[in-house]
Amino acid sequence: MRTPRPRSQDGYALLTVLFLLALISALIVAYFTVATIDLSATRSSLRGIRGFYAAEAGLNVRAEAVRQIFEGYNVPAGASPAVGGGQVPCAPGNGGSGDFACVTHALRQRQSVTWVHERPGNPIPIVVPRGEPYQNLNAMEYRYQLTSTAVGRDARTEAVLEMSVKQRLVPLFQFLAFYNKDLEILPGPATNLSGPIHSNGDLYLDTGASLDIRGQVTTAGSLYRGRKDVDDCRTNDVRVIDPGTLQPLPACSGDRDLLPQATLDAWNGMIRTGVEELMVPPPEALDPTPGQLYWDRADLRVMLDLNLGVAQVRDATGATDAAATATLNGCAGAVGRSNTMRNNREGAMIEMLEVDVERLLDCIHANALMGFGKDLADTTDGGLVFYFGVDGPNAAGQNNYGVRLRNGSELAASAIGAPVIRGLTLVTGQAVYVQGDYNDVAKKPAAVLADSLNILSNNWNDANSTLALGSRPATSTRIFAAFLAGTDVTGGVEGAAGQDDGDYNGGLENFPRFHEDWNGATLTYRGSFVSLNAPQHVDGPWIYGNPYYEAPNRDWDYDTDFDDAANLPPLTPRFTYIRQELHRRRFDL
Repeated sequence: MRTPRPRSQDGYALLTVLFLLALISALIVAYFTVATIDLSATRSSLRGIRGFYAAEAGLNVRAEAVRQIFEGYNVPAGASPAVGGGQVPCAPGNGGSGDFACVTHALRQRQSVTWVHERPGNPIPIVVPRGEPYQNLNAMEYRYQLTSTAVGRDARTEAVLEMSVKQRLVPLFQFLAFYNKDLEILPGPATNLSGPIHSNGDLYLDTGASLDIRGQVTTAGSLYRGRKDVDDCRTNDVRVIDPGTLQPLPACSGDRDLLPQATLDAWNGMIRTGVEELMVPPPEALDPTPGQLYWDRADLRVMLDLNLGVAQVRDATGATDAAATATLNGCAGAVGRSNTMRNNREGAMIEMLEVDVERLLDCIHANALMGFGKDLADTTDGGLVFYFGVDGPNAAGQNNYGVRLRNGSELAASAIGAPVIRGLTLVTGQAVYVQGDYNDVAKKPAAVLADSLNILSNNWNDANSTLALGSRPATSTRIFAAFLAGTDVTGGVEGAAGQDDGDYNGGLENFPRFHEDWNGATLTYRGSFVSLNAPQHVDGPWIYGNPYYEAPNRDWDYDTDFDDAANLPPLTPRFTYIRQELHRRRFDL
């Protein structure tokens, strides 16, 4: 018989069970509390991480937007949202304006709200510090602070980032040579080059005698000692300054040699390969089209209409200004038309807009820029910008059109009392032919921008252009102007894929196209060579000798006057790049 358990023991057991149940419940509640807190912390951390990247993406988008404003030859303008004094940036009524205003960027399930604050003192003229790419070049530096706030789906602020940037504008004409493509410098005679050199493609250096470069050498691609068109390298010295003395590049093996950056480090920053590719104006920037930089900003636009056989003055929309056209054509000899020159490289006679520079300036002085209200002393964009072109059935494709510049030894009107021009940039989307001395008297800041660039000496005569080369003897000629023009592509392909094709583009030494027997004559040139693309309207290959040309004695070098920004030609093309100064996260949310 079982002995009955006392009721007190049942009570203790019940209390024990209840205690254990309470303890377990407390543990479960604690666990869920800790888990909830941990999950909340994890979610908060994850939200913060995602917010950080969203805010950073917003900064990058806004920085690119600022850079693109500068690419268009504009400067950001507007007002930033107010900060401080109880003002909340980007709150209703405080969104700022223009290029500095608050902008919302949709980034998946988040938004990034960005705005820009301009630091005082913009712009600041600087010299790019030594040790950086493009050292010692003059630049205009604009400084900005960019702020980005990441906002989640619940409208909560998840991260705030700030970035301080320096936007630099560097004129292309501060380079002896700037190519947006492969650059080959392979002169036969001894050559001395004083300015900086840059290629957005590969760079090839070789010489038949000696080549000395007294400027920083940079390339976004690779540097080769030797030629591109054939696998060859001559043993003569190619020397680059280091930075105080000229030091020869490694001796040739006989074949083309790729020089790694580790080898080039010995030049203490004066030779850099694999640098960032620089953004430059596209080829269509030279087109006679509304919306394109040089057409829009030109002070005078003259187009030879081949259908009507007359030079017309046009406004920014492309419409003909009848009164200005009549005025221009009433100025005897200022502009005209010819088709008497044969270009043997192209194998064709050239339909030419003829421009007598001095007579055109006289016409402008007498007629207030054909009614547009400006005179020769205008300083907009640093001086005068004239656009010349040929309008015909093949204007947009391969053609035999051109613009010839004559009588430009002094860029000045001959009329007594005429104002002195500040500078002159002449632009055409077609081939240009510079005939005779140009800007060698009372030199002014000057540039010629064209699809391809041809030089005719002081002795040129169209009547001899159809005759043998011996009937086209050149005489010494002097030109002082920056050049921008298309150049051919060795092998037909940029980069290593174009190597060993045997089809040479002529190199920097043949940047200007020649049409005479220059044997014994000297072309004296001071300026800057810029090539952004291959020519769009001519396709004749580089060929040396009869019936094409014999090379001049080349007294060529960089115009050191361009080191002073005040001496740069009007509307000098430029590249722009951003340098990040500070990147920080704010935690005072």
